[in-house]
Amino acid sequence: MAKYSDTPFAYHQEIEFDIDALTNLGVGLGRIDKWVVMVPYALPGERIRARVWRNHANHSQADLIAILRASPHRVDAHCSLFGTCGGCQYQHLSYEQQLGWKQQHVKDVLSRLAEVQCEVNDTHPSPVQWNYRTKLTPHFPRPRKDSFLPIGFMRTGSRRLVDVPQCPIATEAINRTLHDLRERVRHQAGGQRRRGGTLLLRDTNGVVCTDPRAAVIEKVGSMQFHFQAGSFFQNNAHILPAFLDYVIAQARADKVTHLLDLYCGVGVFSIWGHASFQRCMGIEVAEEAIAFALHNAILNSANSCDFIQGDAKDIFAQVSFDASHTCTILDPPRKGCDTDFLDQLLNYKPARIVYVSCDPATQARDLKPLLAAGYRLEEVQPFDLFPQTRHIENVITLSYASHAAG
Repeated sequence: MAKYSDTPFAYHQEIEFDIDALTNLGVGLGRIDKWVVMVPYALPGERIRARVWRNHANHSQADLIAILRASPHRVDAHCSLFGTCGGCQYQHLSYEQQLGWKQQHVKDVLSRLAEVQCEVNDTHPSPVQWNYRTKLTPHFPRPRKDSFLPIGFMRTGSRRLVDVPQCPIATEAINRTLHDLRERVRHQAGGQRRRGGTLLLRDTNGVVCTDPRAAVIEKVGSMQFHFQAGSFFQNNAHILPAFLDYVIAQARADKVTHLLDLYCGVGVFSIWGHASFQRCMGIEVAEEAIAFALHNAILNSANSCDFIQGDAKDIFAQVSFDASHTCTILDPPRKGCDTDFLDQLLNYKPARIVYVSCDPATQARDLKPLLAAGYRLEEVQPFDLFPQTRHIENVITLSYASHAAG
């Protein structure tokens, strides 16, 4: 264990100060003589007492001991495990303020990582703020003889598990299924089960699947999408139609006739927006996802959609669309786009790019070379797909200046 640094605060020294902001991790941030101190579960506008447990090179971390002056935006958490379970960060903050701070976090990360000062639209709210999550993946450790088996999520600031019997952001169907599934796992732990693992509960239209390899169907608006239960699919069905409508509206422009959907998964963007374009092509590395996308196109009569498995090293090799009339939708994993992919994209130079990301930090990192290559930032729109948590889904729209001039 590293030796404790006692500068500027002694170990477990108690300090009083005001909280000024929230970090992008949902942690309260304040200053004492310009020195930054971060305190989970403290809110902007509050005066608090905190106990320091670590000093870093440029900030300290502390635990909240007492709220001396509460924020008017502080609310009672729905979950008795809030503050212990690490799944939620914002249950103690009014929903309006959650939306405002998510908008601010996007502004901050664009300024810091992309060196862009720009307007960011108000965060689009979720129509439902509780019992919205359609996928839950509780974990459990290796069973120990004659000891209680926790089944849940990581404790805040720890690798230890918190037992979570119910989750207020998961759908009611998931919570009903969770009780019986936990009992079954504990029964197996007393018999043949020898390892820990992760459970899956995937709710599609009120039916909960616990087999990650099973094919399930999610209804979105008037469309249906087949996918593997354990694979990626957006977890907030309530906001999904508005989210998809916005992305497709941003992809359309006067000269855009073709849509190129990269990291397409099971084809949701292409199929949802197929009527707005002459042709749509989705490209995905995973073979099983392409099989589902082709099936979904047939299921939804999206006859203008093609889906191909693309090699990441030469992902545009099979693309024949005229770049000057093409919009590319990017929806990469949390790590963002790698340099090789961005080089290929910039060599192709589509007229528009709509970049969807669950991590505005990696999105901002990728934005910088796009702007340097001549793309113009048109709009930034956060969506709250994950109420009560710090997570943000952000959509950035770019246009290529020379195509617009032409």
